[in-house]
Amino acid sequence: MTNFALIDCNNFYASCERAFNPSLEGVPIVILSNNDGCIIARSNEAKKLGVPMGAAYFEWKSFFLKHGVQVFSSNYALYGDMSNRVMTLIESFCPEIEVYSIDEAFIDLQSFSNETIIEYIKTIKRKIRTWTGIPVSIGVAPTKTLAKIANIIAKKKSIEGVFDLSDPHICEQALSEFLVEDIWGVGRNIAAKLKSMQIVTAKDLKYSNIKMMRQSFSIVMEKMICELRGVSCLLLEEVQPKKQIMSSRSFGRAVTDLGELESAVSYYAANACYKLRKQGSVAKGIHVYIHTNFFKKNQPRYANSISQHFIEPTSDSRVIIKTAITALRHIYKRGYRYKKAGIMLLDVQSNTIKQYDLFSQTASKSEALMQTLDQINCKMGKNSIFICAEGTSRPWLGQSNFRSNRYTTRLDELPVVGC
Repeated sequence: MTNFALIDCNNFYASCERAFNPSLEGVPIVILSNNDGCIIARSNEAKKLGVPMGAAYFEWKSFFLKHGVQVFSSNYALYGDMSNRVMTLIESFCPEIEVYSIDEAFIDLQSFSNETIIEYIKTIKRKIRTWTGIPVSIGVAPTKTLAKIANIIAKKKSIEGVFDLSDPHICEQALSEFLVEDIWGVGRNIAAKLKSMQIVTAKDLKYSNIKMMRQSFSIVMEKMICELRGVSCLLLEEVQPKKQIMSSRSFGRAVTDLGELESAVSYYAANACYKLRKQGSVAKGIHVYIHTNFFKKNQPRYANSISQHFIEPTSDSRVIIKTAITALRHIYKRGYRYKKAGIMLLDVQSNTIKQYDLFSQTASKSEALMQTLDQINCKMGKNSIFICAEGTSRPWLGQSNFRSNRYTTRLDELPVVGC
């Protein structure tokens, strides 16, 4: 019985760039991290050239020029919006969906007949490519673990980009060729321990002694083995609100001035507050940290952090930013060149759980004001209205020298067609 499919966007960041620039098809592409520091994504063509993940851009700059590798700064506004479009489209075909990551989603196929599933899956794949320009690979199987394996096979070996592990004979053969370290949820240390037990392939793990494996590892391993045997133990999960929300970024240049640090921390706090309200939550506290560039050994190094709790749980940007600035002033030291700052909202809980301070009279006004702020920014564009402490010039923002246009979220960056 086929229960699940995993839909995974191929080389998602690179595919988003290609969706608006078809001339990039077949061209090696790399995407850089914040501040254009290191490589966080590669197209298949770049992988074939031997470009490693996580490598520093400056070390590979001449190589990229020599081999015609196209370099892009990370464009999260574009990637996030394209992800939302893909997931919304998948949900229109199959409402039972678990968005697993920015480019992956599980769907529940139990209500479909086995005879029509593959054609239906191929229809979804074609529609996603036609309507968004994003190519996807799809793995179909009785369990989520097997669907993950099927997806990897679909990506690497299937011409159509769809692979079905519902047939027991096909599944058996596939598992005998699938290395245990590539199984979803098996880390490097677990893989090493399994290999020391002569468990090398997924098939070896499937037929291992399940009672002994639970004793040697945990109930998670027992569930994994059951999933490999076709017994579904992992159901679709709804997206859970984050218990902590972090916002941080390396600066485009070294920052020494307290005022600029306050502006940066306020900006990060405001972004975190928006995420907090978006998931319907409030926070009980905030953690603020700063540090210098640890890689420059010829410069004085310093790092510090501090946590503060609010009088009552809140999502009010004004309260959180004010607390963040106060915390920053406690750990700031003159004479250092700061490379990074960040904040983390702590003890996040649902905003339906409210325990106001005895003397608080402004809770309802605060919620209304923040709702209005979010509505204006949603309608008029991000940062159309913001807290003054965030600053206006923001010279500390990270570098994005190779960022493409935010084609789907900024009117002034829409594609231009000449005629």
